[in-house]
Amino acid sequence: MTNSVHTNNSAAIALQNLTRTNERLGDVQGRISTGLKVQGAKDNAAIWAIAQGQRADVGALSAVKQSLDRATSLADVALSAGESVSDLLNQLKEKVVAAKDGSLKTQSRQLLDNDFRALLKAIASQVSNATFDGGNLLNGSLTNGIRFLANADASSFVTLSSKDLSLGGTIVELSLSDSLLTLTGATQALTRLDASITQLNAALGSIGAQAKQIEAHNSFVTKLVDTLESGIGNLVDADLAKESARLQALQVQQQLGAQSLSIANQAPQIILSLFRGG
Repeated sequence: MTNSVHTNNSAAIALQNLTRTNERLGDVQGRISTGLKVQGAKDNAAIWAIAQGQRADVGALSAVKQSLDRATSLADVALSAGESVSDLLNQLKEKVVAAKDGSLKTQSRQLLDNDFRALLKAIASQVSNATFDGGNLLNGSLTNGIRFLANADASSFVTLSSKDLSLGGTIVELSLSDSLLTLTGATQALTRLDASITQLNAALGSIGAQAKQIEAHNSFVTKLVDTLESGIGNLVDADLAKESARLQALQVQQQLGAQSLSIANQAPQIILSLFRGG
């Protein structure tokens, strides 16, 4: 090998090796600091693109879950109010059946009618206050129910049907125009009350079944998000145990490379010894 003060091949080779080691060390430190083996498109364009697509789906499914959570809350409020109305109808039956007693005096019948009207007003209050986030499934304001997101593409929906529990409606047939002041009135009220109880139970059963469906779908979406996040992790997450081992090995290589470069840089000094006097 030619000895020259202009060209130091050993130093050039040592510098190239040290530069490669520093680059690899930087890559390992980046993976350790971020926890990712694929941080951007430059690292692995195909894997990064797949992971980004899955991240978009996870974000969309988060919006779906929020929609389903709202549906669950709305259904819970409706069921709670509906069950309260059912309890009130049961109390009404006691009053109406008592009013069927033909031996009742006018004062007693008046008291029963007062209680009857108070319970009807309580039903109306329960129905009007069964609101969550501006939505009420029981007061007849939502004739077609409410649709909620079911998938990440927003192309599928689950529907929570509305049930009109307003007084004098198709479910609760009783109204404030009903009266227990006469035996005939009590008989008519009892007929409508029995129909109301049957219809209300069917309506609540329908809401309950839909709420169960929404709950099951919400659980599925939660599991799907977890699965997608796990899949993204499999694609882009770094194995920190392996990276730790690589880091230690590269740090040693860096130190040896620096020493090798230092030795190679001293080679031209040998030339000076050739020109010294004896």
